[in-house]
Amino acid sequence: QVQLVESGGGLVQAGASLRLSCTASEPIFDSYAMGWFRQAPGKERELVAAVSWDGDHVYYADSVKGRFTISRERGKSTISLQMNIAKPEDTAVYYCAASSVTGVATSYSSYYGYSGQGTQVTVSS
Repeated sequence: QVQLVESGGGLVQAGASLRLSCTASEPIFDSYAMGWFRQAPGKERELVAAVSWDGDHVYYADSVKGRFTISRERGKSTISLQMNIAKPEDTAVYYCAASSVTGVATSYSSYYGYSGQGTQVTVSS
């Protein structure tokens, strides 16, 4: 069974930067959209960023626009999330996700049927 493996989480101070990475155990998402969800304690999981299969089109939640950058090499099942100007409210478990139905960077969470185990990001004030 294919796995999405995240890395790069940790503890940072507010205003600092952090980079998350995700790689699929098999290259089956090369033609599909991938993205990052996060879930903070007591809150629902939210899609924060997504990227199209070719890396040319992206989606960002309003809460991270201008601070986070998602990227991928065209046609590869590997993505990254550069988190700049981190805020305490960014504290959450971050999950890598992938779609098997669309190559478009859609904001519809239900289109992302695959998810990793998650990596903890904690931003101290």
